[in-house]
Order: sequence, then C-alpha cells, then structure tokens
Amino acid sequence: MIPIASVNPVAKLGAALLVSLFLLATIDWVSATTALVLELAIIAFFGIEPKRFWLRTLPVWLAAPLTALTILLYGRYDGTVYFEFLLIRISDGSIELALATFLRVLAIGLPAVVLFISIDPTDFADGLAQRLRLPNRFVIGALAAVRMVGLFLEDWRSLELARRARGVADRGRVRRIAGQGFALLVLSIRRGSKLSIAMEARGFGGDTTRTWARESPWGQAEWLTLFVGLLIGVTATVVAVLTGSWNLIVG
Repeated sequence: MIPIASVNPVAKLGAALLVSLFLLATIDWVSATTALVLELAIIAFFGIEPKRFWLRTLPVWLAAPLTALTILLYGRYDGTVYFEFLLIRISDGSIELALATFLRVLAIGLPAVVLFISIDPTDFADGLAQRLRLPNRFVIGALAAVRMVGLFLEDWRSLELARRARGVADRGRVRRIAGQGFALLVLSIRRGSKLSIAMEARGFGGDTTRTWARESPWGQAEWLTLFVGLLIGVTATVVAVLTGSWNLIVG
C-alpha cells in the first residue's frame, strides 16, 4: 500500500498537472491508453476502498462516454461513413476520435480525483502559501470559502424545511428552487460579510509577514510523486510516437 495520504497536496496537484500537460498536447488513443493503464496500476496500490473509489470517480466515468458520444456524432469526417442523418455523421474518423476522447478524459480525470480524495483543505492551503508562495489573503480566503460549503448545504436543507413548514413548498418545483436559491444567496452574502470582518479583526488582512501554525513538509515522497507523474506522461508520449499515433494539437 502506498501512503499517498501523507504526501504534500501541492505535489499531488503537480503530478496530476504533469500527466494532463502531456495528454492535452495530443489526442490519440495510444497515449491515453498507456497513461490510463499505468495510472490504474498505481492506483491499485493506494489502498482506496472500492466503494469510495467508484463513488468519487463516478462523475468522470459518466462524463467520459457523454463526451465521446458528442465527438462520435459530430466529430471529424474521415474514411467510411457508416451513418448519416442531418448534421450527424458517423465515420471512421469520428469513431477513432471518440475513442481517443473517451480514454483521454479518463486518463486525465481519474488521477486528479483519486489524488485529491485524501487532501485536507487546510493542508492544501498551507502548501499553496508556503511552497508555491501564493498570496496569503487569497489562500486564506479560498480556504474559508471551502470550509463554508458544508454550511451552505445545511442552510439549504434548513430553508427547505422552513418553507415546507410554512406551506410554500408544496407546488411549483422550479419556483421553489429559485426562491430557495435567492434566499441562500442573501444568507451567504451576510455570512461572508461577517466572516470577512471577523478575519480582518484578527489580523488576516494585514501587510506584515504572517507565521503558520503548521509547516508544509516537502521531501523525497513529494519529489517521487512528481517524478511518477512526469514518468507517466513521458512514457505515454514515447509509446504514441513509436507507434506513429502521436497527433500534436498544440504548437
């Protein structure tokens, strides 16, 4: 089992970006397949529970075929045409492009989701500020916003129960959602204003150099994570070039 949870979140982000950069430079099924196979082989050693893995990556598994379907129906026209109706035309080119798109979405999306499963928002903010040297004001504000997402969900449920108790949520689903959305917006603005005043009062908006309660560690595990991401991208690119399927789309 690989202790991926203990790796600095910035290294996880960097590894996912490295893989994405190589795959975004080309659109072919060979490089995407190579990267996907290597990624799944490594993910198998992360020790993630199967149920948790499938639930977290479900959006990626749904987005990949939907994206490929669009390319299949309206993609590149090349070779033999198997079906044609109005703007829809399925040909050899669109089939190949749809397959490459499907694998490409999986190869980019799966490692990004899996690597971020074990990331704590506070650790991520520490890494962004201490390792990437991003502005403290931006990092802390983003962290506060992420921490308040759970409160928004609770507010939504409270608003729904309150409206039902008043008898105004029995009819008109679209109208009810719009009304709750506006009420949540007002509540969020009020809470955000109070939070910003409280943070200013505690010195979060000052110009002096701030200290951090916890150090963001960086060592061999982080460099190894970046190296693995780079290795996957390079391997996928080399295999695609050697097989003649490399299709550069940026330049």
